Amino acid sequence: ILFMTVSGEEKGLWGSEYYVNHPIYPLDKTTVDLNIDMIGRIGNEYLKDKDSANYIYIIGDDKLSSDLASITDQVNKTYSKMKLDRKYNDINDPNRFYFRSDHYNFAEKGVPIIFYFNGVHADYHKPTDTPDKINYPMMAKRAQLVFYTAMEMANKQEMLKRDIKLEKPKGF
Repeated sequence: ILFMTVSGEEKGLWGSEYYVNHPIYPLDKTTVDLNIDMIGRIGNEYLKDKDSANYIYIIGDDKLSSDLASITDQVNKTYSKMKLDRKYNDINDPNRFYFRSDHYNFAEKGVPIIFYFNGVHADYHKPTDTPDKINYPMMAKRAQLVFYTAMEMANKQEMLKRDIKLEKPKGF
């Protein structure tokens, strides 16, 4: 398991781009990239939901491997029991979240990915997005889903299948 923090995402995914072009561990032996980017807030779409702290957006788990989405669902069913919202998983979604975070550089190199995301909120990409607005217990629950998914990946005897071609929207 390699834990990595990168910088330069807002400038064009620079840190992850550098890593995938200079990996310390071969990408063809990298099972999965689990990308956590903004998991501590409640997105606008869930603010009025009575169970607003019990969801996470899952993006990309069905894009490069036919194994990963079912693993995601099983891990969640066993440990976290959250609503896995795949609303933004469509590559033609106008927000293009699949293409806008550090996991995408891994996906372009064929590494299956999951992007965990809380959605857009009032402070999204603004200086007002401060740590005091994070819901830490909710973030911990989401992080546990990522942990259990990583544990599942680390204990698999085989690598995930890489049997789905990377799809890009028209004009991309």
